[in-house]
Amino acid sequence: MSEAAAVIVDNDPVLQSDFAREMVRQMRAVDTYGTYDDWPEAKILTPFVLTKAMRREIPIVGDPDEITMARVKAFYNAIAATVESRCGLMAVPMVHLSHEGFGRVLITVGKLVVMDKTLRDVHRFGFPELAKMKQDADKLVDRAIEMVEAWHEVAKL
Repeated sequence: MSEAAAVIVDNDPVLQSDFAREMVRQMRAVDTYGTYDDWPEAKILTPFVLTKAMRREIPIVGDPDEITMARVKAFYNAIAATVESRCGLMAVPMVHLSHEGFGRVLITVGKLVVMDKTLRDVHRFGFPELAKMKQDADKLVDRAIEMVEAWHEVAKL
């Protein structure tokens, strides 16, 4: 994992984005021992970056560990928090993962399902670079906001 440290630098402009700040907040929230309190943002988000070389080292079939599953949950919690801040209505993430790394993520706003994503191979969860993580998250948030705007009455229920 040392290669990822070189990929994320402390002055990366993505770290200044609202989503990256929310990701750091979510990661610090799951840190029960306060280990992340003094860590810089780049170091906290480093485990989310998996270069091609790093991905090759991970077996094709495998069970995710608790730390990886916590990262997946933090990612989708950050998406829900971002949706909530943009639309002003409570967004609730529901992440269901099996011990084998398969599952589903739903994000609801009121009675409206604004995101439904199937998860596979969670033990290999990561992004080739921090910018790609932000780009993917922005797409999910934008689609969720479009759903809320299109079905606002259902979202308010």
